[in-house]
Amino acid sequence: MAGLEARWHRGMAELPERQWDQLVAAASGTAEPSPFFCWRWLHQLEASGSIVPAQGWQSCPLALWRGEQLLAVAPLYLKGHSYGEFVFDQSFAELAGRLGQRYYPKLVGMSPVSPVAGYRFWIDPAADAAQLTAVMLELIDGFCREHGIFSVNFLYVDPAWAPLAEAAGCSRWLNQQSTWSNPGFAGFDDYLASFNANQRRNIKRERKAVAAAGLSVTPLAGEAIPPALVDRMHEFYAMHCARWGAWGSKYLTESFFEAAARELREHLVLFAAHPQDCGPEDPLAMSLCVRGGDQLWGRYWGSAVELENLHFEVCYYAPIAWAIEQGIRRFDPGAGGSHKRRRGFVAEPRISLHRWSDHHFAQILSQWLPGANAQMQAQIEAINAELPFTATYDPPHVSTQTSAPEP
Repeated sequence: MAGLEARWHRGMAELPERQWDQLVAAASGTAEPSPFFCWRWLHQLEASGSIVPAQGWQSCPLALWRGEQLLAVAPLYLKGHSYGEFVFDQSFAELAGRLGQRYYPKLVGMSPVSPVAGYRFWIDPAADAAQLTAVMLELIDGFCREHGIFSVNFLYVDPAWAPLAEAAGCSRWLNQQSTWSNPGFAGFDDYLASFNANQRRNIKRERKAVAAAGLSVTPLAGEAIPPALVDRMHEFYAMHCARWGAWGSKYLTESFFEAAARELREHLVLFAAHPQDCGPEDPLAMSLCVRGGDQLWGRYWGSAVELENLHFEVCYYAPIAWAIEQGIRRFDPGAGGSHKRRRGFVAEPRISLHRWSDHHFAQILSQWLPGANAQMQAQIEAINAELPFTATYDPPHVSTQTSAPEP
């Protein structure tokens, strides 16, 4: 397009914070967009040494400029592995190998190591979003041809943007994740009333077990969080990851948590489990959540004690109680965990979009994806049909319909 200049950058530090955040807010249509795509969050992932080439992530955001004004941006990363994505494409990598293709490095668009929906190209609302989406995908294709990159993957995509990318040749792959929605509960008892009698008893029993062990859970949000408690949260996070050995998924450095305490604290919510006769300053377990507008995301947790049901209290029940008090409408607890379903989290589709440079590979996947997507749709419906709600409760956001047909 006339007057536009495309630039590939070597990291978030090369892009202006104020313009980036203004563009993300405008493209989101909200004054408080997802914190996972704000400049400071993405920049601190790099500056802290968490998302860097040594860890298999090379930041290479694409931007369209008109003079010195940002018109569109896409956070992108060259990756040498598939860790930290939560959309598992290892079968794609295996197929590529059988066809004699090198799958890595690949190009990925997402908020790194966070399975949070909302990825898109952030485009000035005054511009033609469909046209600029197509232009940016052409630039990405050229970048991939120049550098011999086989696979492009946009993960946890904003459903409103997905049809634009699909119209420009991306292929849709459905996965699922569980989300809690608040239809306007007056309190935790209203939430409990949405369950059948058996599950209400189970939840009450699980909460009583934590209280009977002498523990209370205190929420701390924003400026009420002592910076030292964020450092302690990193210790819990590292401790929890270490329990899983090589599969521990310890992606974030201590420096990221220190930066979060300084620069991102307004988005943080900690749930600290501590003895009932003490305050939360010296917790025995904690979870870290992230807040943006009327949404809450559960991210990390850890515990210095082994106590049955403590995880459910610190990571689900206490955040839900706090979310109801704060008027939070949606709580995304993170990837995985079938145990979430018994606690009111509804399965929802998550969209990832893909494109491949090899025609034979793309043809094979285009034949496989419709059936795989239909199977995932059926699985989501089956999961939600068995949720332990009362017969009269109709949970919000159960629909599994997506916004565009399979290409």
